Amino acid sequence: MDELRWWPVVGLAFGTALGFAGAFGGVGAFLIVLVLGVVGLLTGRAIMGDLDLRELIGGRRHS
Repeated sequence: MDELRWWPVVGLAFGTALGFAGAFGGVGAFLIVLVLGVVGLLTGRAIMGDLDLRELIGGRRHS
C-alpha cells in the first residue's frame, strides 16, 4: 500500500488526541500534546531524510 494513503489516518489520530487532551486535560494538556506531536513529526522527517535540521535551525551551507 502506498505510504501517502496513511497520512489522513495519522492526521485524524493526531486531531483526535488533541481533542481529547483539550476536552479532558485543559489547555495545558492540549499544548503538551501539540508540541510533542510536532517534535515527533520533525524527528520522523529527519530520520527519513526529508528534513535537513541545519536548514531548519538556520545553519549556513558552505560551497
